[in-house]
Amino acid sequence: MDKAQCRRDIVEIGKRMYNKNYVASNDGNISARISEDEIIITPSGVSKGYMSESDMLTVDLNGKVLEGTMKPSSEMKMHLEVYRQRPDVFGVVHAHPQIATAFAVAHKNFDKIILPEIIFSLGRVALTDYGTPSTREIPDAIAKQVRDSDALLLANHGALTVGKDLFDAYYKMETLEHFAAIYLNAMQIGGAVALTDKQVERLCEIRSTVYGKSKL
Repeated sequence: MDKAQCRRDIVEIGKRMYNKNYVASNDGNISARISEDEIIITPSGVSKGYMSESDMLTVDLNGKVLEGTMKPSSEMKMHLEVYRQRPDVFGVVHAHPQIATAFAVAHKNFDKIILPEIIFSLGRVALTDYGTPSTREIPDAIAKQVRDSDALLLANHGALTVGKDLFDAYYKMETLEHFAAIYLNAMQIGGAVALTDKQVERLCEIRSTVYGKSKL
């Protein structure tokens, strides 16, 4: 991946996250894999809505800073763990979208499949155990879950989405928050009606044959 384009994409995604209220203040972090053992990641202590390309850091998979003068995100360990577990992932987005994060704070996952688009775009949404930010606890909590899920609710923390590139990861964050809002609204007006097992099975077939993604 071209480094300059990667930096531009991270800045753009940061602005979108900030404008959609997925993050406040200096919350959230974004990274992209640019080679087998290098990633570009956002700096610590900078609002995602006001980043510049020169703020970005290049680090190796051990967390050693290779390029950049700022301090990398305090959640770098979490991003590095994703790339270790998922060689197919080239973009990671962590944010605190309000409704999805409310589910994470309540330790509640989406126990019903109610929209075909969730199967097509996200697949299984995982709920992780709580981990203290910036420590090994979060990487350890996500290590197993992220192997089988592109969208994770981080208990008492926020949300994490991964993808084949930066925008794929970001769009999954949009989808996750959109789905969380629909799910919550449906519950408030009488309850969400789940798709039947047969309907879900058919959607999984389409996910595999049309979209080339693994079955749930």
